[in-house]
Amino acid sequence: MNTIKHPVSHPDEIELIIGNSNSNFSGVTSTMLQLLSEQQKLINLRVMGKHYLTDESLNISFWQVAKICRKPLTDGRFRIFHARRVDEMIQALILKHVFRAKIKIIFSSAAQRYRSGSTLWLTDKMDAVLAMCKASASFLHRKPDAIIYHGVNTHVYTPPVDKKQAWQSLSLLPEGVEKGKRGIAILGRVRAQKGVHLFVKSCIQILDKYPNYTAVVVGSISASNESFVKELQAEIEQAGLSQRIVFAGEQNFADIPKIFSGLSLVVALSENEGFGLTILEAMSSGAAVLASEAGAWPEVVREGTDGYVVPVNDLPAVVNKMDLLLSNEDKLAQMGIDGRERVLAHYSVQREAKQLVAFFRNLM
Repeated sequence: MNTIKHPVSHPDEIELIIGNSNSNFSGVTSTMLQLLSEQQKLINLRVMGKHYLTDESLNISFWQVAKICRKPLTDGRFRIFHARRVDEMIQALILKHVFRAKIKIIFSSAAQRYRSGSTLWLTDKMDAVLAMCKASASFLHRKPDAIIYHGVNTHVYTPPVDKKQAWQSLSLLPEGVEKGKRGIAILGRVRAQKGVHLFVKSCIQILDKYPNYTAVVVGSISASNESFVKELQAEIEQAGLSQRIVFAGEQNFADIPKIFSGLSLVVALSENEGFGLTILEAMSSGAAVLASEAGAWPEVVREGTDGYVVPVNDLPAVVNKMDLLLSNEDKLAQMGIDGRERVLAHYSVQREAKQLVAFFRNLM
């Protein structure tokens, strides 16, 4: 019996081009960088745009892409261009229709907002569209070809052997501030949209009941938010809790996994999010979580198992659930263990990379 032999692409051929157009570090940038190391193991790729790349050999220019994509791969398949931003969709369409690049364009979206007419038009020109969670899928005007959830690097965000010891080892608090036995925190840019005031006000109401805990706000403070922070600090001082509720400022990016590892509870109370990796990073690090109904958090967090989800901008609900979480240290610790297991099973970056590459290969 005769068998048909299909041409095989050369192992050195680039199969995947990833857009990287934004010079500002964002959640999209973080997602792309975390995925790179895993995707490299599965597919030959290059990144169009050198922003924040630690391995500049992966960088490829627009003109280089135009040149190599004049022809398909040796086996006849088209390369994949993965766009995550509007300008990356535009760049890919120029490559495809002006320079006749033999590519298929995939746009992935984690955004939870309705888009303008021009963006809708661009999205319609994509060969495939991915959503990163059910919530983001509901904001797309066309049905996504697949939903592939974001993941985190479970080898980087890991639980410690001993939470109390990990908390004590952190150089996070200003000199002279007593750490207490355990730490809770909210992380991210310090502003109202992130719900920092809800975290601080909740801590003011309940921390007197829980002397073992110190609360920390971790993140940069822009000039436009200095007055917002000063007002919160004044409330903290008036409550006599300046040693218990602390603004730690922006931390080195490389230290963030260690900070997560030392925390017993991570709080995220944004008004809106794209996907929101903070909660996955916390769960992977063995911390219980308290999240608002933003991003993918209601889909990720199992109520009463990994933590709790509360309505957006609902201070009484935050107070109630934080009080419940801190009232039982054993339950809090078990939530951290259960959350870690959930991330390992469903939300690792390794799983995300495999699902993305499998989708790409099916489309090629």
